[in-house]
Amino acid sequence: MLDHVALQCADVAAAAEFYTTVFAPLGVHEAMRYDNDGLVVGLAGPDGFPKLWLGPLVDHGDRPIHLALTAPSRTAVDDVFAAAQSWGTEILHEPRLWPEYHPGYYGVFFRDPDGNNVEAVHHGFDVGAVP
Repeated sequence: MLDHVALQCADVAAAAEFYTTVFAPLGVHEAMRYDNDGLVVGLAGPDGFPKLWLGPLVDHGDRPIHLALTAPSRTAVDDVFAAAQSWGTEILHEPRLWPEYHPGYYGVFFRDPDGNNVEAVHHGFDVGAVP
């Protein structure tokens, strides 16, 4: 449904490093980078199309969002959690099933360097996993 999301960042390079490191288990990587009155970085997933854009602050007011990235498996969610922990970011909710959302919803929630609530989520059940 979403074509792309753009986040305003206090430090675009640091945010790009955070997202490409923490979400590497989901195939997130830098697809492009350019200067447009400040650094702009386009991040892509396995399909190679930049869908998450990081750019400089335009509005210095409160602007936190919730951003969820799809994980191909529960293991990938757990790998994102481990990467987020190693980054030292604030963990909001450790990986677990969230049956109040729907059966098989498995996610982890944490803060990015700009305070946004970000998530890795897998929808469904892994083969051989206990629901």
